[in-house]
Amino acid sequence: MRPDMTPLRRRTVLAANWKMHKAPSDVGPYFASFRRATARLGKRLEIVFFPPAPLLAAVVEAVGGRAAVGGQNCHWEQEGAFTGEVSAPMIAAAGADYVLVGHSERRREFGETDEQCGSKLRAALAAGLAPVLCVGESLAERQKGRQRVVVIRQLTRAASGLAPAEYGRLLIAYEPVWAIGTGHTASPADAQEMHAAIRATLNTVAGSAAAVGIPILYGGSVKPGNTAALLAEDDVDGALVGGASLDPNDFAAIVAAAESASIA
Repeated sequence: MRPDMTPLRRRTVLAANWKMHKAPSDVGPYFASFRRATARLGKRLEIVFFPPAPLLAAVVEAVGGRAAVGGQNCHWEQEGAFTGEVSAPMIAAAGADYVLVGHSERRREFGETDEQCGSKLRAALAAGLAPVLCVGESLAERQKGRQRVVVIRQLTRAASGLAPAEYGRLLIAYEPVWAIGTGHTASPADAQEMHAAIRATLNTVAGSAAAVGIPILYGGSVKPGNTAALLAEDDVDGALVGGASLDPNDFAAIVAAAESASIA
């Protein structure tokens, strides 16, 4: 179901970011394994898969409405002479409901700015997509004690000034850059500290009524063994999972851990 324009209740969201992995022939076997591994789990969680753009339609068909699908990136223009880019309307037309905006790899490898992330976020909203705005600090920024300054800057430059209903469509993913693909994970206390700072900033820019319903996900070397402890924190509402989502059984184990945490 495509997200509507009403404010969302906080819910647990698990997002699988496949990055630049997998081919069309991998999609069917992946979801056959994933369905077997999650057959006995309930419906307490919202699961979103973010495959590479060429696989969007195949993944939409494979999940069959049992999970949501999103694009990994979008351009801020609806169409034009932008070779290699994908627009938000194209992603929506493929059947997706979500799109990542400002992932740390996009910022680091392709030089995306906070202002460009803001333009992409608004393009996503205009196309009927729910944007997942990614924010996070580098190791050098954390070592200098600048993590809050950096994250709040990224958040406010991209998301300030939205209409109240638009804030109801927004999700945030806090991804400390130093913990992505490194095997190092922020402690639950570290994650909670930054998620609470993000929530406080959302209270300021969006208002308390909207901010209380915006899910904030943690992303950074999430694995089955650390999922429950992260989700036990008050302001950690889910996870953006990278490498561990490439194996359907590993991702299913994360789903199981998250569901257990939601019951506790």
